Amino acid sequence: MSNPFLTPRRAMVLECLLIVGLALVPLFATFPYRVNIFLSWEGAYRLSEGQVPYKDFGLPLGYGYWLVPALFFKLFGPQLISLVKAQILLNIVGGLSFRYILQQMRVSPGVRLLSVLVFVLSYSFVNFWPWYNNTVIIYQLVGLAFLFRGLGEGRWKWPALFFAGAFTFLSFFTKQDGGGLALLLALALLGYHSLNARRWQELAGFIGSYVLVALIFIIPAMPGFGYWFNHGQPPHSSRLSVMDFIDVLLIESQWLKFYFAVIVILLLPELRKPRELWRNRSLMLFLLLTVGILTEAALFQVTSYTPPDNNIFFHGFAVAFILFRIYDLTTVRFEDLKPFLAAAVVIMLWWSASYYKYIARILYQLNPPAAAVVVPGGENVVNRHNFMVNLDTTDVPTSEWTFSSLPEFSKVYMPPSTVAGIDRVMALPEAKKGKDAKVLNLTELTPLDHAIGYTLETGADIPLWHHLGVGMFNRQMAAYTEKIRNRHYDLVLYEHAPTLNNFFGSALRDELKQHYRQIDSFHAPRRPTNAYIEVFVR
Repeated sequence: MSNPFLTPRRAMVLECLLIVGLALVPLFATFPYRVNIFLSWEGAYRLSEGQVPYKDFGLPLGYGYWLVPALFFKLFGPQLISLVKAQILLNIVGGLSFRYILQQMRVSPGVRLLSVLVFVLSYSFVNFWPWYNNTVIIYQLVGLAFLFRGLGEGRWKWPALFFAGAFTFLSFFTKQDGGGLALLLALALLGYHSLNARRWQELAGFIGSYVLVALIFIIPAMPGFGYWFNHGQPPHSSRLSVMDFIDVLLIESQWLKFYFAVIVILLLPELRKPRELWRNRSLMLFLLLTVGILTEAALFQVTSYTPPDNNIFFHGFAVAFILFRIYDLTTVRFEDLKPFLAAAVVIMLWWSASYYKYIARILYQLNPPAAAVVVPGGENVVNRHNFMVNLDTTDVPTSEWTFSSLPEFSKVYMPPSTVAGIDRVMALPEAKKGKDAKVLNLTELTPLDHAIGYTLETGADIPLWHHLGVGMFNRQMAAYTEKIRNRHYDLVLYEHAPTLNNFFGSALRDELKQHYRQIDSFHAPRRPTNAYIEVFVR
């Protein structure tokens, strides 16, 4: 038999190059202003300034998401691009954790490398801005990597179980729904291990570690933590709707249902002998992991519905299990050059949307699309570029967006109206007060906090972001209303987004119209550009 193309060492090197190399690509790119990135910046900035969550500011979830961005603000400064750098680290950690999980599952090098390729292209490469719906999964992957190490033997067994509990809690302390599902999956894996091995020490060690780390994070945050984590006051709007789960699963979720079907088909030989399947520890753990991840993705897409593709972490696990079974049931060996290259080409074509957008930028520069021409005789020309008429007169194509001179917005481009409006705000006498300025920033331009240099308001009732019913509640709304009526602030920036439900508390705009003077208005940095930032002074 000839030597395989993919040796374990060569596969490891290629996997690390894929994970690290693709994670570093965003360092060499520029970006349009990211919708909702303002709360990522604000939370990281407040933590990096030494503010204490639930005492200096409040938020209706744990602050695990902001730990890494806050560290990068300390290292590189409070710039938006520092958030991209933080996500690079998270993507590398997530990719290496995924690889290690497959290694613990005894997946062959060829299958593992192909699965890493799917994971990177489908999930981490497209997530170049940090977001809590992504970070919650990264922490879960780290927790699972430690958990599988803790289910083995050796001197690192118990430290691994401790870190498994710690990172699984951090997942929960980043987002309740995804973190709660991460805990249930970990308990399912530990439950099977305990029943199979007839020993409960690992389960007890994990639960003990989880509870200990939870107490370390939560006790210092009391009592304010209790108010915010429970959404403050009634009514609490639950995202758990049985009909929503049924609708999304049966009407959408095509890939999830496809993977479930293929897994069942590939397991038909084992399903005929369920007792033997139960005793097959390695296969059962891998099966529980994969089915658990698919189930988590099915639920997560309903409870965390924005952005719409935040649950695509499941592709890598599903492909890994399917290829793992094909490897067992056939003579195909993905360590051989031809099968590996064929599978890799198919995967690259499958996930071409992940990387083609970078290539397309260069291609369009070399061969820009031809402008529509008027045909002699007045014949109307219709093609895929103009078959719809855009009636939005406020729209500013991203091709016309530009950069601000402020370092906080480095490498991030925005509508020209936004950039010009920022310059006018910075030139205001109220902004030139610097640290002594009293500013209320109810916009997505939170980096202006640092650019102006004013002292941020702090207190248990100061919300991290101002979406009424999501990031702040009636008690905070009443406090802001009172301050506006008393003309407490020198300068107020308010973002009017009429298509969003109380994104910044619409009643506050009415109060500002009565008690302040509006002196400016310019585009908010979002697409479509139908939201405006309004500038108010006393």
